Amino acid sequence: MSVQDTIKEQVTGNKIVLYMKGSPDFPQCGFSARAVQVLRACGVDEFFTVDVLQDADIRQGIKDYASWPTVPQLYVNGEFVGGSDIVTEMYQSGELQKLLK
Repeated sequence: MSVQDTIKEQVTGNKIVLYMKGSPDFPQCGFSARAVQVLRACGVDEFFTVDVLQDADIRQGIKDYASWPTVPQLYVNGEFVGGSDIVTEMYQSGELQKLLK
């Protein structure tokens, strides 16, 4: 299975997927920590995460998959939502909460 196939399977096989640096309990960058914080503030306790620091192919592959140059990346219902800044803005406007319901 190619890296792109693996990513597609992860994104489509889980309702909420966060590609991040580290884990939700131990994020390895401030942007990843912020994305986790926003999801939890929306009442999301369980979501699928992928630590891109554990696999260089996934780390590059996810950037190619979404044509988005940075991590973290949030996917909901198989669709790319955005990175940390977009997710934060959507949370502040109430749009993210609606998407996650």
